[in-house]
Amino acid sequence: MTSTTVTPPTPAVPRQPRTGIDTDRVAGLISQLLVELGEDPQREGLAETPKRVAAWWNDFLSPSSAPTATRFTESQLAGQLVVVSGMSIWSLCEHHMIPMNLQVAVGYLAEGEVVGLSKFGRVARHLAGRLQVQERYTRDVAEHLAGVIGTEDVAVTVRGVHLCMSMRGVRMEDARTTTVHKDGRFRTDPVLSQEFLTIAAGQWGAP
Repeated sequence: MTSTTVTPPTPAVPRQPRTGIDTDRVAGLISQLLVELGEDPQREGLAETPKRVAAWWNDFLSPSSAPTATRFTESQLAGQLVVVSGMSIWSLCEHHMIPMNLQVAVGYLAEGEVVGLSKFGRVARHLAGRLQVQERYTRDVAEHLAGVIGTEDVAVTVRGVHLCMSMRGVRMEDARTTTVHKDGRFRTDPVLSQEFLTIAAGQWGAP
């Protein structure tokens, strides 16, 4: 009989956003934008706006380092489904540079150990600090968590409210976009997959 050793996947290496920006330069560009929009960047109410906007961009595009895994041994656990839902984060659509609010739910199978719950929220937030699309974000969260947990048995579903659709274009305020990424047993076991989706859907509620 030939034995096969399965090596757990390593954490996906996310695309690294630029670390820090030239806030003075960005503030100058915001001032120019205000002028082009017919505003006076020196008037009361706008005098400090360029600096505030530049500071926000610097904060958003300079997230903290990727969180490390914290695992706790639970030797009696075998194949228990764990779903962490209700995580709400903000990111930016790279097509229009307009915010999107993403509700994230993650599922994995606990096998002999569990992962610290705060890590799921930290990963979701860390990967949100960039210009992107929801579809790629969903995949990135799943791949990163697979490395953190040490197994491909991971599923992620994200429900997004995109202001680029709600406040511009068709202006459909109730529109929601749902994406799902499944690997390992969540991809091959339809019953497990449906159980995860049913539990995750419970966080959505009414639009």
